[in-house]
Amino acid sequence: MNLSLLAIFEIVIFSLNFILSFVIIFRERKSTAATWSWLFVVNILPIFGFILYLLIGRGISHYRIFKDRKQFQIGFERQLASANKAYNNPEFIQKMRKNHAIGQLMNMLYREEKSIISTNTKIKIFDDGREKFDALLEDIKNAKHSIHMEYYIFRMDNLGKEIYAALIEARKRGVEVRVLYDAWGSNRTKIKYFSELIALGGYVAQFFPLIMPLINPRTNYRLHRKIVVIDGVIGYTGGFNVGDEYATITKKFGYWRDNHLRLTGDIVYSLQHRFILDWNSQHHFEIKDGAPYFPPALNEGHAMTQFVTSGPDEAKEQIKLTYMKMISGAEREIIIQTPYYIPSDALHETLKLALLSGVQVKLMIPNKPDHMLVYWATYFNAADLLKYGAKVYTYENGFVHAKNLIIDGEYASVGSANFDYRSLQLCFEANVVVYDYDFAQKLRQNFLNDLEVSKPLTMERYEERSIFIRFKEGLARLISPML
Repeated sequence: MNLSLLAIFEIVIFSLNFILSFVIIFRERKSTAATWSWLFVVNILPIFGFILYLLIGRGISHYRIFKDRKQFQIGFERQLASANKAYNNPEFIQKMRKNHAIGQLMNMLYREEKSIISTNTKIKIFDDGREKFDALLEDIKNAKHSIHMEYYIFRMDNLGKEIYAALIEARKRGVEVRVLYDAWGSNRTKIKYFSELIALGGYVAQFFPLIMPLINPRTNYRLHRKIVVIDGVIGYTGGFNVGDEYATITKKFGYWRDNHLRLTGDIVYSLQHRFILDWNSQHHFEIKDGAPYFPPALNEGHAMTQFVTSGPDEAKEQIKLTYMKMISGAEREIIIQTPYYIPSDALHETLKLALLSGVQVKLMIPNKPDHMLVYWATYFNAADLLKYGAKVYTYENGFVHAKNLIIDGEYASVGSANFDYRSLQLCFEANVVVYDYDFAQKLRQNFLNDLEVSKPLTMERYEERSIFIRFKEGLARLISPML
């Protein structure tokens, strides 16, 4: 009996699904949660799921995207020499003996991440976008040699045009200008918008450019870092992107609560090195001589810091390991601010273990979504911590986008990485771990100030959610490794 066209079509679809399922399980070696999420999507939505996987599901850990070169090790060598002096300093040794958790974290980051400890960092923290960008504009105005800038989002709105005008003026003064932005995060920002800067000799590149609007096999892997390096001696990194909502009150989000750092000292070498690797990965007018971009650093500060990066090209999830190590080393208090709390099982269990051990955990999340399913997955996971004694708060004064982890009020992590699968497994991220009591206390006080415009999330309040919200939570949980 001849098979009908429908039967043949069904056989083809079944075969494709079987092959794709086989690839997901055996070739890609994804986490168990991610594997089950993709199997769910592929088999519930056979055709759409197959196309979706081809576009955003394939891993890239087997590609060597970033090629390090010997000439870019100048800053690394200077940092290492400075760190070696610190390691032999009696005051440094005493501090490590006093807090073994800090010593172990520093050692782990150096061994696995090659993150050199910087002992002369001066830090200014911004929790307001307008203040951050005003400071950045002033530094751009005073730049003499080079401006290296990379952002996940760079919009050509009012703020974007303000930054762009400052870059043009810098280029007219003879300053080298390079701008790198993520093609997906800034999908409405075309290269042609930078035509005047390019005509003046500036350089602009997109990270993982789109093949056509909104389509790219690497769309799922995003450059989420925010790094600016000016003259090789001033660095910026944190959570603010370039867009009006980050610096002004908007109808959709209200006040945008975030954190950003202005850094001087040896740690700027780490930011510069990371930028050059990211820039050269796109093969757009590659930097081949690193010497001009690593001048002698200014020894202005006394804070100890380490710059930590991670991405889907690496086998180890460095920032996730950093979070887990910091949490497991807490003795009294853990403070977390994050817009998205969709952790891996391991990270979630580490927090539960801390709670069961008597450590106080305080978590702050937004009161409103910027991505609907992401928010309900966050809400569910945050509520799960309530059962173990965590104190959870929803920020009511706008949108909290800060990514902070403060341990015992003594040391902290600030950067671009959220507490979710996307940041810790799929995106290219950058954080700064700061081993400084004064800095940690400043960050902690900012959190306490935020509590004044936040509401506690209780089990009673959580149980009041509607059936529709419960349904969205359930769906979000199933696909959370993909969000």
